[in-house]
Amino acid sequence: MEHTIIEIKVKVFGNDAKIKIREILRDNNAEFRGLDIQTDTYFNIPKGRLKIRRGNIENYLIYYERENNKGPKKSDVICIDSPSLELEKLLKSALGILIKVNKKREIYYIENVKFHIDDVVGLGKFFEIEAIGENHERSKLKKQCEYYMSLLGIDQSILISESYSDLLKQKKKKEEKWNFQEFTKAMF
Repeated sequence: MEHTIIEIKVKVFGNDAKIKIREILRDNNAEFRGLDIQTDTYFNIPKGRLKIRRGNIENYLIYYERENNKGPKKSDVICIDSPSLELEKLLKSALGILIKVNKKREIYYIENVKFHIDDVVGLGKFFEIEAIGENHERSKLKKQCEYYMSLLGIDQSILISESYSDLLKQKKKKEEKWNFQEFTKAMF
């Protein structure tokens, strides 16, 4: 399955913000699809991003290309539903694991627009909007994303440009640098 997504991500601070998001989604007849416990395993590839998502609701092999920019961003996505464990093992052996992202994800939909309230291990709480459609619908998808940003009071200045995998890699790199600096101080 191939599709285009226009998406945004913001950091959520406190339970009050999550409650307000849920209320606005409920007031706009969002369909709650459930709470998914997900592990995204990212693989080493030269271009784009390749991951297997394992959850109790969503299970996909996903390849996507997306630039890290602050505004609503476009992703071109190819995904395969319910990849086998054998395929996952093959990819791990052939490509190696780049990083794993573990999260609890509340999933909501309003028509073709998907909303996530995420609690990402090691990073915290986030909210995402994904307007999903065909490539030729890009301007419609962007308008939908911007509409829900406005409805939810999300200002473009607080948008996060990176994926969870990028944020975890940055955090790991900082921690390794800090550990090395502490080690060298202790040694000398």
